[in-house]
Order: sequence, then structure tokens, then C-alpha cells
Amino acid sequence: MSTTSDNLPTILLAGPSGAGKTAFATLLERGRPAITHTSQVPLTIEVSLPVKTPVASSRFRSPNDPTWEVTKKLLIHDTPGHGKLRNHAMDTVRKPQNLQGIIFMVDAAALASDTSEGPRQTAEYLHDVLLQLQKQVTNSKGSKAWKEIPLLIAANKLDLFTALPATLVKNKLEFEITKARKSRSEGLLDSGVAAKDLDIGEERDWLGETGSGTFEFSQLEEFNIQVKILGGNVTGAEGSEVKQWWDWIGGVL
Repeated sequence: MSTTSDNLPTILLAGPSGAGKTAFATLLERGRPAITHTSQVPLTIEVSLPVKTPVASSRFRSPNDPTWEVTKKLLIHDTPGHGKLRNHAMDTVRKPQNLQGIIFMVDAAALASDTSEGPRQTAEYLHDVLLQLQKQVTNSKGSKAWKEIPLLIAANKLDLFTALPATLVKNKLEFEITKARKSRSEGLLDSGVAAKDLDIGEERDWLGETGSGTFEFSQLEEFNIQVKILGGNVTGAEGSEVKQWWDWIGGVL
């Protein structure tokens, strides 16, 4: 990859296996999704925003400006979703060179299940990504300021009859993250430490508002972490519907 490409803004693509990440990445690159298999290694590709997708940083720049087209190029860093390979995504969050945003893709149909492990595993992975972002913010206070890295939860496969709409995906993930957060803190609580009495080090392992019984994404605004949930589908009988995701990407560049 060229030096020029290395300096392009980057969007991290994370999420559980089977959510449609690699199909989405190939759709962004080629204009159509490709048949994919479970990823074992990360993949970085260069893409360009669609002509009609605005770029936030270029809203005052004329299309006749020779640098205008450059602002519409970016890198998509697609990472494996298998539990043993998620370190690739976490390492990118810890060392966010040129990272402008994170797309956490979920299978909205799989989240509708109350019997499978999918919803729990998805929420635990998202919990860990958000907690790492929160730690980056808290650790940077008093030193070099941490730049805002927004996160989009892309609710994929909304073309399926069984898929949850974006609003219910939000509710489901908040419910499951509440349980994940509680289970992560059980060691402390079992030792007699109340959540409201956590010390500074322990607070950093608590996602969101310390001591809150129920997790809500809005709690992360305190840490300057903006979370948005938008629905769409990478594949489907009537084609792809990813305009909202493209618009979000343009809005963070």
C-alpha cells in the first residue's frame, strides 16, 4: 500500500462473525457485495465515497478544488469477528492512527433470538470495544487530549422478516450490555464492594455511568463517545440499502 494510502482516514469495521462485515467492505470497494467466507485475517481496502455523499470536512470546499476528490477517499479496516481474533480490532482502537470512526456491524435477525448465544456474544464484544474507547478518554485526561472517535452500530439484514428494527436493536443491545457489565463486576461485588464505591482503577472497568443499574448508550456522552444506530442491508432480493451508512461515514471524515 502506498504512503499516500497509509495517510488516508480510516474506518474500523468490527463486529461478530456472520454479521456481514466483509460483504459490506467489498460492496464499498466494488459497488456490489461478494460471496465471502469467515475472515481469519484483517483486510484493509481503499474506497471512495459515492459522488452524492457529502464529506463533513469539505462542506465549504468547491467541487472544482483539486483536493476535493482526495477528501472522499478512505480506508476500511475489516477485522475478523471470531472471539479468538478480536485482538485485531482492539489493537486498532488502542492505537488509532488516522482512525476517524468505528462501524460495529450486527446481524439484526440474529439479535431477535432469545435462545441462542448470539445476542450475548455480540453485546459482550461491543461492551469491550466501547469500554476501550472509554478508557482511552479517561486515561488521556490531564495529558494529550483524546480525539473523538464516533461509533456506528450498523444493524444489518433488515431486509429479513425476522430482523429487529434499529430501535429494537438499540434496546436489545442495551439490555444485553447491562447483563454483561453486571457479570464483569460480579467479582468486585462478591467481595463486598458496592458499585457506587468503586475506586478510580475499578471505575475504569465499568462502562458508562458508575453504579447505574441499567446501561444506556447515552451514558457514554459523558466521555465524548457518540453512538448511533442505523439500519440497512448489504444483500437482499431488492439489492443493497446502505445509504445511511455511507452518509454516516461522510459525516465523520
